[in-house]
Amino acid sequence: MSGIIVKPRAGILRGHDWVYSNEILKTFGNPSPGDVISVRDGRNRLLGSAIYNPRSIIVARRFSRQRQILDADFFRRRIALAESERNHWGVRSDLRRIVHSDADGLPGVILDRYGSVIVLQTLTAAMDARLDMLTEAVREVLAPDALIERNEAPVRKAEGLAPRTGVLFGTPAQELAFDIAGVTHRLNPKTFFEGHKTGLYLDQLENYEKIAFHAPGRRVLDCFSYRGGFGLACLNAGAVFARCVESSENAADIITETARSNGLTVEVECANVFDILKRETRAGATYDLIVLDPPSFTKTREERRDALRGFKELHIRAFQLLTPGGLLASFSCSHHVSEGLLLDTAREALLDVKRSARVVQRLFQGRDHPILALVPETAYLSGLLFEMMPGR
Repeated sequence: MSGIIVKPRAGILRGHDWVYSNEILKTFGNPSPGDVISVRDGRNRLLGSAIYNPRSIIVARRFSRQRQILDADFFRRRIALAESERNHWGVRSDLRRIVHSDADGLPGVILDRYGSVIVLQTLTAAMDARLDMLTEAVREVLAPDALIERNEAPVRKAEGLAPRTGVLFGTPAQELAFDIAGVTHRLNPKTFFEGHKTGLYLDQLENYEKIAFHAPGRRVLDCFSYRGGFGLACLNAGAVFARCVESSENAADIITETARSNGLTVEVECANVFDILKRETRAGATYDLIVLDPPSFTKTREERRDALRGFKELHIRAFQLLTPGGLLASFSCSHHVSEGLLLDTAREALLDVKRSARVVQRLFQGRDHPILALVPETAYLSGLLFEMMPGR
C-alpha cells in the first residue's frame, strides 16, 4: 500500500484523523487522488488507513486505525453500523442523518433519510470514485424506494470534483410529509434538488422543539427562517405572534403555505435580515423571543473576522429588540465560529447596548450528527439561549 510519513508534530499523532499538506514528511509508492494509503509516523509505525487527495489542503483522512481497504463489504458494514447506532440513540427513524462523514468512519459521505427517500453526498474524491459501491450498499442495507445524489456542495471543488445531481435509482414519492415539532412539513422531489443542504436542516430538528418549549404567550421573530422551522414550531406551541424573515422568495412562499395547511397564522417577510432588524429597531418594536440561525458566514479561518462582525451586528440588534425576560436563540453553523466565539461576540454586543443577559441553555447539532471528540471540526453547529435580565 502506498502512503505518507507524517512530521513529528502532525495532528494525527495526537488523535486527529486528518493530515494537512504541511504535515507530510514524505510520500512513498506514488499514490493517486482517491487512493487508499497507509499513514505512518517517523519510525514507520502504522497510524491507520486513509483516503488520499493531494489536491486538497486535507491530503489524507483516516477512516481506520488498522490496515483496511474500501470494498463493498466495508461500505455495507459501516452503513449498517451507523444505522444501528442511531436506533440505539433513539433518533427518529423517518427523518434522520444516517451517515455523518468522518464521524461515522466514511469521510466525505453524507446519507440523509427522508422517509422512503435517501439523499447521498460524496464530498471527497475517494468516496466519489466508489459511488457505485456506495449506491449498492445503500440499496442492500437501507432499501429505500429512491436514492438521490446531491453533489453540488462547494467543498467538492477543493477535491477536484465537478458538481453533479440526479436520481441514482428508484422514483421519489411525489409528496412526503413529516411532523416536525408538531407542524406538518410537506416535501416534493424538487426539495431535494433545490433546497438547502439535502432538503431540510436535519441538524436542527431537536432544537426546534427545545426553542418552541419557551414560546407560549410570546411574540417571536425568526430570522434566516428558511422553511420556517423555528417560527412555525413556536406558533404551534402557543406563541401569540411570529414573523419569519427569509431572503429566498421560494422559501418564503413555502413558509406561508405550510402555515396555511397547518391552520397557523404567520407573518412572512422576504427580505434581508440585517435590513429588517435595523427597521424594527428604529420603529421601537419589541419581541419576546428571537431566533438567529444564519447561514455559515465563513468557510475558512481567514474569513472569521468578517463573520464575527456580522454576528456582532445581529446580536446588537436582537438584544435591543428583546423585552425584559425575553429570549435570544443564537446559532453558528461553522466550526470556525465556535460556541466560545459566539459567546464572546454576544458579550461585546451586550456591552454596546448596555444590557445584561444570562445563558440559560446550550444547543448543539442533533444526535444523528455525532461529534468526534478528537476531531473538533465535526462539532460545527453550536447555539446559545440567552435570557434578558429584567431590571439590569
